[in-house]
Amino acid sequence: MLTINFSPFPNLETQRLLLRRVDTNDIKEIFALRSNPETMKYIPRPLVKTDEDALEHIAMIDTKIETNEGINWAITLKDNPKLIGVIGHYRIKPEHYRAEIGYMLLPEFHGKGIVSEALKEAVNYGFKIMKLHSIEAIIDPENHGSAKVLEKNGFVKEAHLKEYEFFEGRFLDTVIYSIINKH
Repeated sequence: MLTINFSPFPNLETQRLLLRRVDTNDIKEIFALRSNPETMKYIPRPLVKTDEDALEHIAMIDTKIETNEGINWAITLKDNPKLIGVIGHYRIKPEHYRAEIGYMLLPEFHGKGIVSEALKEAVNYGFKIMKLHSIEAIIDPENHGSAKVLEKNGFVKEAHLKEYEFFEGRFLDTVIYSIINKH
């Protein structure tokens, strides 16, 4: 079985991006991401309504890192430490060498290849450092932008689950993509 350890916290770097730990200085940006019905459109979770909610979300991210249950990075541009999005591995199943990856980006940064760049690096970390065998991404079937990013980065659609989740009074379909470590 895998041994997962996120200590010390691993900062990751790409050509344009620095992926660093989310901290309480990111409260405004976390609030902006998680309170916006547009950015949360395909994420069946309650909207953040207060700064306190945003701080609780940051605390939850920290707890997952401290307990080695998940890792989230703040996506930042190299020349600006401001958080523009998040990406991370969730629902890590060490016994199956598998984790789920997820990401969000502030709308003003969409369409610039930022998620693809961060995704490549996070997948690389998952395979090379975490020693995962496979990584899945679970998305809303209407989230065509995310599907395109995943396919462009080697993920394959594995399943379309009908009425898989119940959220805010209705059943939602889910699509599962995955990528397998070939090395």
